[in-house]
Amino acid sequence: MRRIMIAGTNSGCGKTTVTCAVLQALVNRKINVSSFKCGPDYIDPMFHKTVIGTAAYNLDTYLMSNDAVNYLLNKNSGDIAVIEGVMGFYDGFSFTEKGSTHELSEITDTDVILVVNCRGMSLSAMALVKGFKEFRKNNIKGVIFNNLSEKMYGNLAEKCRKIGLTPLGFLPNIKDVQISSRHLGLVTAGEIDDIKDKMNLLADYAEKYIDIDKILEISENDRDTKFASPEITKKYNVKIAVAYDRAFCFYYEDNLNLLSEMGAEIVKFSPLENENVPQCDGLILGGGYPELYADILEKNTGTLNSVKECVESGVPCIAECGGFMYLHEIMEDSDKNEHSMVGIIKGKCRKTDCLQRFGYMEMTANRDNILCKKGDKIRAREFHYFDSDCNGNGFTAVKNDRQWECVNVDKNLFAGFPHLHFFANINFAENFLKSCEEYKCTKSEN
Repeated sequence: MRRIMIAGTNSGCGKTTVTCAVLQALVNRKINVSSFKCGPDYIDPMFHKTVIGTAAYNLDTYLMSNDAVNYLLNKNSGDIAVIEGVMGFYDGFSFTEKGSTHELSEITDTDVILVVNCRGMSLSAMALVKGFKEFRKNNIKGVIFNNLSEKMYGNLAEKCRKIGLTPLGFLPNIKDVQISSRHLGLVTAGEIDDIKDKMNLLADYAEKYIDIDKILEISENDRDTKFASPEITKKYNVKIAVAYDRAFCFYYEDNLNLLSEMGAEIVKFSPLENENVPQCDGLILGGGYPELYADILEKNTGTLNSVKECVESGVPCIAECGGFMYLHEIMEDSDKNEHSMVGIIKGKCRKTDCLQRFGYMEMTANRDNILCKKGDKIRAREFHYFDSDCNGNGFTAVKNDRQWECVNVDKNLFAGFPHLHFFANINFAENFLKSCEEYKCTKSEN
């Protein structure tokens, strides 16, 4: 399977810019390309999706088993798979390599292109390159320099060859494709009006300054990985309503695909468009940026009432992060103004000035719920500036030497800040659909 990984020396070095440039160049060449993001990030895959026009996927070696990682990579790959790294190449969970780009490259046996940001340095860039190459055994095969002038590239390219690495080109400082940031990282692709123009401009630069042909050559990897495929049975005839718009856009493609493969019909609706929850047997309110659209969401009482009636009627509901915030009686917006929301969670969700409970953790269920039994475990991730006075106590989360209670659970609700990837524990997806099927049967009997 042809595959290549684009890694970086650190966050902010230009991985996403280079990845999107390469993806758009490949798409413009009419190559069937698929894209992946190392780690749990939602926003970078949304940029990938904008470029390639199809879904983009996450591969996370902390959340998932090695088998699950390789299964999802092979299942979702096109003629070539392009994998974008996370943070610095060796950076993982709690100062280890667990969940790192390096670990993913080893597990998937994928060759790596290292992106180096040359802003503010010249020869010192080679100290970085040499250090990354020699720090550990790795699959680094080539280098792309970001924010570099054409005049300086020749010298760095020659020095790359001397240490056994292939210079694959550079990108100059391109002011026309600057993407602003927000508290969770980059702004989402859907918020940039001229995003396709920017991506095509990047592709033009890539064709001019990056050796796309050589990247394709390096990707010719015939080292197949061995893995066990999960047992997925299509046996649940249920309909799942999913809130999906600019306010609620944080979904793992493989989560929704898994539910579909198990038999569920996914029906999307938009709270921003004041759409009612469709007739359904289950409801998912994903994460996103509801605080940016709090005024609209508050005014859209049709959706607010519809969601409340749906949950109160017993429909099994998963509400993650932004979806959890939406279920509160009161939610603050980005400026800390209060807005009335659904009212299922009897309390207030407030904006804070720093990240709350940031990163990976392992969750253990304190009692039976719609996703699992008491004592069952799943690895998860939080990343948010908001906090609630009703975080729940359905699970106990552990991160290193810290632990805390989280998630509101009752007979039909799983609502909290943690984000779940179902391939961290596929039983959680199946149990959710079982709960939906039980609700459907009860509804038909009444």
